[in-house]
Amino acid sequence: MKLNLSVALLALAAPLAAHGQTVPAPITAALADSGRPAADKERDAARHPGELLAFAGIKPGDKVADFIMGGGYFTRILARTVGAKGRVYAYQPAEFIQYRAAYADEQKTAVAGYANVTPLSDSLAAVKFAEPLDAIITVQNWHDLHLKMSPPGFAASMAKRLYDNLKPGGVLLVVDHVAAADPGFAAPDKLHRIDPAAARTEIESAGFKFDGSLPLLANPADPHTAIVFDPSIRGKTDQFIYRFRKPR
Repeated sequence: MKLNLSVALLALAAPLAAHGQTVPAPITAALADSGRPAADKERDAARHPGELLAFAGIKPGDKVADFIMGGGYFTRILARTVGAKGRVYAYQPAEFIQYRAAYADEQKTAVAGYANVTPLSDSLAAVKFAEPLDAIITVQNWHDLHLKMSPPGFAASMAKRLYDNLKPGGVLLVVDHVAAADPGFAAPDKLHRIDPAAARTEIESAGFKFDGSLPLLANPADPHTAIVFDPSIRGKTDQFIYRFRKPR
């Protein structure tokens, strides 16, 4: 009975410890970088980038990819965190740029002034990195791999591509908007959300081992029924943070 109680207490303690994630000094310094746009800094309180990157284990000297970088919010933080001996690959898919030309301009702006950042804009099916990586982060993007433009099984094949580009022991950090149970992946195209359990199964199928979650962006009040751009929920969606690791 005592053993069962101990196990239960440990299970409760684990998410609490993760929620109180300590942010190392290099990440704290990166967040305070005067080169970051004021608009980015204003978003920090809601996005918790310090805790996210600490959870991913990002440190000076790392080789990291910001996979589907958007406006470069994380690219800038990663660049200062990994420092001169590290490298950040800021990846903006060619498909996204073709859909919205401004993505190319945002990429140029985000990487300007960072000598340790390499911009990439290959197609999703062809993307690769010049060296084995310590970590890959992708924030609010995994559902995009299930949009109508992608053939069946594309996201699973991308998970394998990312797996192959990581060093043994390397981390894949996935953050995305939560959908209700949806094993057939209908929600991504309709709501820009994804079922966390389905995403986890898909990523694990590439060989990754699930290595923990962080509850920082959870919102139990989100009914999971509205598209993420709906004013009623935009900026307040329930989000999961999953860490996967390539076995050593």
